[in-house]
Parts: sequence; structure tokens; C-alpha cells
Amino acid sequence: MKEKVVLAYSGGLDTSVILKWLIEEKNLDVICYLADLGQEEEITGVEEKAKKCGASEVFISDLKEEFVKDFVFPMFRGNAIYEGEYLLGTSIARPLIAQEQIAIARKTGATHVAHGATGKGNDQVRFELTCYALYPGIKIIAPWREWDLNSRESLLNYAEKHNIPVTASKAKPYSCDRNLLHISFEGGILEDPWSEPDEEMFVLSVSPEKAPDEAEYVEIDFEKGDPVSINGNKLSPATLLKELNRLGGKHGVGRVDLVENRFVGMKSRGVYETPGGTILYKARRTLESLVLDREVMAFRDSLVPKYAQLVYNGFWFAPERLTMQAAIDQSQQEVTGTVRIKLYKGNVITAGRKSPFSKYSEAHATFEADEVYNQKDAEGFIKLNALRLMLQNR
Repeated sequence: MKEKVVLAYSGGLDTSVILKWLIEEKNLDVICYLADLGQEEEITGVEEKAKKCGASEVFISDLKEEFVKDFVFPMFRGNAIYEGEYLLGTSIARPLIAQEQIAIARKTGATHVAHGATGKGNDQVRFELTCYALYPGIKIIAPWREWDLNSRESLLNYAEKHNIPVTASKAKPYSCDRNLLHISFEGGILEDPWSEPDEEMFVLSVSPEKAPDEAEYVEIDFEKGDPVSINGNKLSPATLLKELNRLGGKHGVGRVDLVENRFVGMKSRGVYETPGGTILYKARRTLESLVLDREVMAFRDSLVPKYAQLVYNGFWFAPERLTMQAAIDQSQQEVTGTVRIKLYKGNVITAGRKSPFSKYSEAHATFEADEVYNQKDAEGFIKLNALRLMLQNR
């Protein structure tokens, strides 16, 4: 009996060729698996195509709610942002895709899993670290690190030779990856960092220049760090993020053009659209400024660079990330309230915030006369803080 492999399959050229290659070159029984994370690609016919190419079984998993609730929201509670700009839309999707792949491997008795990530990128690391963390004995096949099919032309020739159905279309001049949090573009015409992205490339957002001339106000309610409603309407996590994408995209919010450092060592230029995530990032920080203790906020913020690096590099299931998450989640217990924001031509502008756990005291902060603060106390406070400076320079 042939050993089984679970292939992360999209139905595109690369994974269709991989499917046949695993059968022909590895003599494996191939089970195809497609994760629906809100990429909104046409999945009709994918199961039929996979079976026509030789797959013995096909699993299509709807993971949209789990993706936002158990991966995106915990990451946002940590205010994770990589190298100052990237909200980690692709990075956070990979551990969930691999988690489900391992679950299917266990369910079907597969001894192998396979993916279509290249040997140059971050995704191979993210997929495989997750697989090894969740199933230490699993065997992983990464065809791009093995085969000699190193170009689109060679893949097309292989597909023709093996009667693999390929939709006839002109190759996009870049690579893109989409889920409910964002869409990314890289490679091709974007490999020149001096080259401005073509406006026709963008999918989720209009350009700020073409955004409405009138600002739009949006209110977001949070409970313990997570958004729960928009303009008073309670929504599921996935539905809420989708609506924020619509609102942000309408106003040109969330575009990022970044040259980032990949885990494998090279620099890579990526262009991202994260309209809903950008709104959430700004709104959460606005609410935190009202409710978080100064030292708690400083401590949590000190974790952000390392936390973001762990997510980017694929260590979602590592003990250090889980430990950080516990501390982060503790800090979010009072991050409950409402934030009013104004969307205007690419900008997310704070227009108001309120919370039952507000630490703001108008009585203490006022510039008018008050009866709760003795200004003379500041003199001793300053002198004690200045003592070591005075001794240093006496």
C-alpha cells in the first residue's frame, strides 16, 4: 500500500504540477487540502480538478472565523507590527494552514505533508516549523527544494506532458497572496525597489487621491482587546474584519510599500493592502491610551518587536510566543470601550474614545483650578529624579 501525503493545494499551476509530481516521482497517494481563509478565489471545480490530476481525496476547509478569532485577534492584542510597517497578514495565516494540514494528516493516516513554498522565502519555514511542532514525526516534502522545474515555462511543459488542465491566462507580472486580513504583492515588476506600483494592481483599496472627498465616521466597540461591533452592530470576527476592509478600502486606507528582511537573510520588497487591519491597529492603540496603566503599556510595548519577529519567522506555536501571549492577554482585560474614528483619504483619524475602565481624570489633568493635586509636590519629585544627574556632573 502506498504511503499518503497531504498536499496544501490551490488548484493553480504550481500545486497542480506538484500533485502529479508526488504521484509520479514519489509514488505517493496524494490527498489534497485547500484552506479557505477568505482569499475569495474561485474554488468551484477545485475538487474535480484535483481528482482528475490523481488525488485520492480532497478536503476544503472553511477556516475564516477561526483565522480571525484565534490567530488575527490574538496577534492584534499584541499590537504586532514587523519592522515598523507590516501587519503580518501572510505570516499569521501560515500556522493555521499548517495546523489544519496536520489535522488532516492524522485523520487520514498520512505520513507526509507537502507544500508549494520556494526555498528562498519565509513560508517554507512557517509551514514546516508548525508541522514539526504539532506532529514531530511527520515527513515534509518541499518540491521546490528538490526538482529541476525552475521556471513557469518548465512547469507548463510538465503540465502539458502529463495532461494537467491549466487555465490559459497571461501570468501576472507579480505574485500575490490574499486572505481576510490583507493581500500582498511581490516579485516580478516589484523586484525593483525604485519602481512605483501600478495603480491597477491594487484590489482592496482605492488610491487616496480617488477616495471620497467627504470623511466617514465609524465607531468600533471592543471587549477585552477584541473588536466586537461596528456602529453598534455585533458581528462575528470574520464578518467584522471583512466590513472594516470594505470601509478602509473605500477611503484608501492601509497601503504599505516595504523592503523587509526575510528570515532566510535576504531583503525582499513587498506591497501590502491591509485596510481593516490598519483601522483596528489605530483604534486599539487609541483605546489602550485611555485604559492601560503607563507601566503595563510600556511592558507590553517592549514585547512587540520580539513578538512580531516570532510571528514573521513562523514560531507561532513556540513556547516563548505562548508565554508572551499570556502576558499580553492579561494586559487586555480592561481594554473595553468604544473608539470613534474618521476615515479620510488614506488616513485613520481618532475622533473620540470612551471606556468604563478609563484611567483619564479630567480633575487631575485640567489646566483650570483644582482641589486634587498639590503642585508643590512636584519639586521634591524632580529633585529626587535629578539627584543621580547632579552627582554625575558635580
